[in-house]
Amino acid sequence: MAGGMDRRSFLRRSGATGLFLAPSLQGLAALARPDARPSSGPEAPLLPQPGYGELVQSRDCPEMALPEGFRCAKLSEAGWPMADGQPTPNAFDGMAAFPISGNTIRLVRNHELRNRPPLGTVLADRAYDDVASGGTTTLEVRVNPDGSAEKVSEWASLAGTLVNCAGGPTPWGSWLSCEETVVGRRDIDGAPTAWSQNHGYIFEVPASADGPVDPTPLRPMGRFVHEAIAVDPETGIVYETEDQDPGGFFRFVPDEPGNLRAGGKLQMLGVVGRRNYDTRTQQTQGERLPVTWIDINDPDPDSDFISPDAVYRQGLRRGGAGFARLEGCCAGEGFIYFVASSGGNAGSGQIWQYVPEGDRGGELLLVFESPGPEVLKQPDNICTSPRGGLVVCEDGDGVDFVRGISPSGEVFPFMRNDLNDYEWAGACFSPHGRTLFVNIQGALWVGDGTEPKGMTFAIWGPWENGTL
Repeated sequence: MAGGMDRRSFLRRSGATGLFLAPSLQGLAALARPDARPSSGPEAPLLPQPGYGELVQSRDCPEMALPEGFRCAKLSEAGWPMADGQPTPNAFDGMAAFPISGNTIRLVRNHELRNRPPLGTVLADRAYDDVASGGTTTLEVRVNPDGSAEKVSEWASLAGTLVNCAGGPTPWGSWLSCEETVVGRRDIDGAPTAWSQNHGYIFEVPASADGPVDPTPLRPMGRFVHEAIAVDPETGIVYETEDQDPGGFFRFVPDEPGNLRAGGKLQMLGVVGRRNYDTRTQQTQGERLPVTWIDINDPDPDSDFISPDAVYRQGLRRGGAGFARLEGCCAGEGFIYFVASSGGNAGSGQIWQYVPEGDRGGELLLVFESPGPEVLKQPDNICTSPRGGLVVCEDGDGVDFVRGISPSGEVFPFMRNDLNDYEWAGACFSPHGRTLFVNIQGALWVGDGTEPKGMTFAIWGPWENGTL
C-alpha cells in the first residue's frame, strides 16, 4: 500500500501519514453573531482578521486571487493529454493526497461527469458500466522542500462510474469514490434506460494503483445519493453523507476494519429521545445531542429502479434524523466533521461535529451555522489543516471562495475564483503540510468543447503566518 501503510497496521498508526491532523475549533460556537459580518464586498474578511491578508490576483494563476506571498501552479486541466494520450476528463471534484516515497505523492481525483456515449467517453476499458463517463484519475506529483509542486504523470484509475462527486481517503492508503446518483437499468415506469449497471455505490481506489482498478461496488455500504466519507482511524468505521434535503448521516461498521469488501453493517444516525429529529433549522450551537445508530436492513435495494431516498426512508421509519444536503466530511482529532450545505436558518450552511464513543452512540454538536452568504456560503468539500484550522470550499451562486476557519472560530477568505462561477472542490494538503491542492470544478456535462474546464492547482507560501 502507498506510504507503507497496510490494512492490518492502520489502527495502530492512526494519523501517521499526516492525513488526519485536526483542529480543536473551540471557538466556532461563538461565531455566528450579528456583529461578525464583514463590512462590505464579497471578499471582505470577518474581523478580527485571523487569515493571511487581502486577496490579490495571483501572478502565477490569474484564474484566482490569493494572499500576498503565496504562489500557485496549475497541475492539470480538462483536455490536457494523460499518460495514455487520452484527454483528461472534465468535472473535477473531490480529491485527496497520499504519500508514495520521498517527495513524491499521488492525488486521486473524482470526475462528476453525467454523460453517456457518444458525448461522454468511458475513461478506460476496465469499466463498471461501459456507457458511464465518470470515475477517477490519479496524478503523480513531486513536491519540493519549499512546497512548490510539479506533475510527473496522470492516468485514469476508475472507469464506468457516474456522478463521482466526493468521497474521502482511508488510513490504509486508498480513496473511496462516491456516486451521487441512484440511476439504474430501468426508469420509474420499468422501461430500459441507457445504463448497463445500477448506480449509487462507493468504489475503492488504492493510491498505489498504476492504472484502472477493478471497479467493484461496495454494496453493503449503501445505494443512495452519496457525497463524502470520513474514516475514524481508531475503529475503521466509515461515516457517509447523503446529498439530499432531507437526507441522512450514515456509518458503515466493517466486519474487518480496513477490508471493506468483507462486508459490514450500514446504520443511520438518530437523536436519542427525539424521533425524526430535524436538524435543518432552529438549532442551538453548542448543544450536545446524544446519538443512537439505527440499522439499515436493506442497504442495497434489489431493483433496477429505486427512489433516491429509498435507504434514507428505512432509517426515517425507525426514528432517524434528517439533515439539509450533507456534503463534505473529514476526520479530526477524535471527531468527525461534516457540513450541511443548505442548513441553518439563513440556508447558508452548517458545520456539524460528531464525537464517537467507540462503536456505540456518541454525541452530535452543531459547531457553526453561517449567518449569511457573506460569511460562509453553501459549504461543500472540507479538510483539516496542519496548523489547526479547517479549509472549506464554497459552492453557491456568484463568486465562490475557499475559506479558512481558525481554531478559535474566525472565518476568513483564502482564495477567490476569478475565472468563472464554478465551485471550488477537492481541497487537501500534502502529507507534510507544505502544499494545498484544490480544484476548480468545470462543467459537469460534455458539450461542444467550449464549456468551462476543470483545473487542479498547487498552492504554497507562508503558511506559518496564519492558521492554515
